[in-house]
Amino acid sequence: MVAPMEQSIESFIRYLAVERGLSDNYQLSTQRSLNDFASWCAGKTRGQREKTAWQAVTLPMISEYLGEKKKAGLSAASIKLIVVALKIFFRFLAGKSEIKRDPTEALSLPRIERYLPETLNEIQVEQLLNGIDTKVPLGLRDRAMIELLYASGLRISELAGARLENFYPEEGTIRVIGKGNKTRIVPVGRKACEALACYLSTERPRLIKPRSGSEIFLSERGTKLTTARIWQIVKEKARHAGLEKNIYPHLLRHSFATHLLSNGADLRIIQEMLGHADISTTQVYTHVDQQRLKAVHRQFHPRA
Repeated sequence: MVAPMEQSIESFIRYLAVERGLSDNYQLSTQRSLNDFASWCAGKTRGQREKTAWQAVTLPMISEYLGEKKKAGLSAASIKLIVVALKIFFRFLAGKSEIKRDPTEALSLPRIERYLPETLNEIQVEQLLNGIDTKVPLGLRDRAMIELLYASGLRISELAGARLENFYPEEGTIRVIGKGNKTRIVPVGRKACEALACYLSTERPRLIKPRSGSEIFLSERGTKLTTARIWQIVKEKARHAGLEKNIYPHLLRHSFATHLLSNGADLRIIQEMLGHADISTTQVYTHVDQQRLKAVHRQFHPRA
């Protein structure tokens, strides 16, 4: 890849970090996509000119590149991420007058088949929570963690990063930092507040070490729990509760949203609590709820 192309990519990534405040993971993913495309462009034009600049990129070139990715077995979802990266990058270059025309203007996003999220029913959630032995070491912590995942619909990274100063037990709310470093305040249910109070008053003080931070959930070493460890804990507790279904932290987030919707919550409110930027992301839960209603109808209606 030639230096001018690298410089444009680095400038764009700085823009994503500083002005857009997007996450490190998003920056890395976008940078990998753009670097790969730039390398491909340099290879395609080798022998035709000494160097390739972004001005030379055309829509047919981009389409050819995406076609090769598809033939190589890349999923529609992964290709969509590349297309989004290219579109915002070229829009950025056009805005800075580094290119005369944005070659991605007519580029459409690939259609992705939407899969309905799995959920637990309310009985299964009760079975999971009641199956946690709070009398064993770290039992209070694990119960509080899983109660909070379900009560507030948190992402696993949000749970790992939840801090004491952002939990307001009197108000029954917690402030979390979600995707793109966006902050939101989410309600915490009564049972989750009770579980947190038990853990914070008795078990967490025993976990504190000199290097401990203010994260709510600590490991045995007094450090912040990793997302991988939280995943393991949820799996372990589901197995101990006798649940055969594949249980993972995000399943509790899906269940949180679906149960709110089925009990009459407004979709916009659910969107706000989940921290979804687009209502279309939240609308998938309406399809889940419709499927549940159809299943109930088939089971109980005499002429179903």
